[in-house]
Amino acid sequence: MSTPPLVTIFGGSGFVGRYITQRMAQAGWRVRVAVRRPNEAMQVLPYGEVGQVALVQANVRDTDSTRAAIKGADAVVNCVGIIAENSRQKFNDVNCEAAARIARLAAEEGVGKLVHLSALAADAESESEYARSKAKGEADVLKNFPDATILRPSIIFGTEDQFFNMFGTMSRYFPVLPIVGAESKMQPVYVDDVAAAAEAALLGDATGIYELGGPDVEDMRTLMQRLLRAVRRDRFIVNIPFGMARINAFFIEIWHKFSLGIVPLVLTRDQVKLLKVDNVVSDGAAGFATLGLKPTAMEAVLDSYLYRFRPQGQYTDLTNSAKNLRG
Repeated sequence: MSTPPLVTIFGGSGFVGRYITQRMAQAGWRVRVAVRRPNEAMQVLPYGEVGQVALVQANVRDTDSTRAAIKGADAVVNCVGIIAENSRQKFNDVNCEAAARIARLAAEEGVGKLVHLSALAADAESESEYARSKAKGEADVLKNFPDATILRPSIIFGTEDQFFNMFGTMSRYFPVLPIVGAESKMQPVYVDDVAAAAEAALLGDATGIYELGGPDVEDMRTLMQRLLRAVRRDRFIVNIPFGMARINAFFIEIWHKFSLGIVPLVLTRDQVKLLKVDNVVSDGAAGFATLGLKPTAMEAVLDSYLYRFRPQGQYTDLTNSAKNLRG
């Protein structure tokens, strides 16, 4: 009986990585989840049979541990990346140098397939340092591993997302929902669809860049209106001009730094720059259809996890029905 193939997934316990881990385990592969703190990633072990999913310690900024995590693997997936900098993690270190290191070591170790998770915002000419770093990371990956598959998802939504969940929390406590870039368009994509694209790339012969967006293209204001319908709340949606948003983001960054992270970094000046432009799939770009996949609509998923932000949680609709009966 032949030994099942092995895939190493860097960041395999993170938001997107855990879905890829689960899919590859279900596909019968052995999965090596490479993370900085294995003791904090134990939740992925039940995704497969006993011993099928293994945790290994690896720091993508360290060559030796990264190489050890890759050695013997048939395929590698890189899900590691940051959208905001802090005192310990910088765009160049994680989005560029680490991506290049993984690709170089994968090539040196004779890995057959490499899937790199990038972002639809990747643009070497962008005002945003994040967007430029993602573009440079892609270029570095392809330089070291020319046959790599690069996935560029738009805003990713799902149970553990940091987009709809953040605004859902705000809707619970504030009468006003402040947004930046009300007219900027986005194409939110379901997290498991991104995982399915990674699986298709690993199991097939896809190479090159794939832009991943869901079936719905909506501007920021419309997305917030969709959110409010899902959480059954009436809130004023207020668009903050970009100039004022940059000032607000500056103070948020200061408070985050001096509070030692207690104040959440809900907005940065770099993210304000990102919100100036649309985040949608380019015309004619390879994407889900090229991979033989059909993306999931937001309406099929949002209620399944945003219900907790409703006034009475999962019982809100039942409570409202009861009030109508009494009336």
